[in-house]
Amino acid sequence: MKKVVLTFGLIAGTLSIIFTFLIATLCDWESIDFGRAELIGYASMIIALSMIFFGIKSYRDNYAGGKITFWKGVQIGLLITSIGSVMYVIGGEAYSAFNPGFAPKVMEKYKEFETNKMKAKGASQAEIDTVMKQMTDMIKMMENPLIRFGIYIIEIFPVGLIITLLSAALLRKREVFPDAAVA
Repeated sequence: MKKVVLTFGLIAGTLSIIFTFLIATLCDWESIDFGRAELIGYASMIIALSMIFFGIKSYRDNYAGGKITFWKGVQIGLLITSIGSVMYVIGGEAYSAFNPGFAPKVMEKYKEFETNKMKAKGASQAEIDTVMKQMTDMIKMMENPLIRFGIYIIEIFPVGLIITLLSAALLRKREVFPDAAVA
């Protein structure tokens, strides 16, 4: 199990780092707006964390004789998710280290983006000021590495959990994507 978890966890993590660098660079260059960046970001998480499905399937087909329990699938999926999530954090931190002005610059652009979005929806200045204060407080909190770690994990881990539960439920049935050697 260790080999499967490490292999697929490292693949998921590597993909998440690549996508993090790509999306952050596109935001930094103002090639995509924040609405698209968020959508592309979650889509890239799904792509990277699809390795959970393939990891559970690999374990089922190569180590478990073609069958796996739901809970064993969940265990494997959560381990892969954990590796991928930690690597996602590393990717975000590495990008910030390589591009030190990125975080403050992007946060200011994001505040401007949110302000314009709220104005377009007809929000009052008091509502805008309240949201801007919350964002300023969040930016200040993000200076703490432990809080930043928690926020990164909160972004990606739930995606991995959902993919884990779906994959474990699907792959416990032999008929779902059977091993070619068995079929």
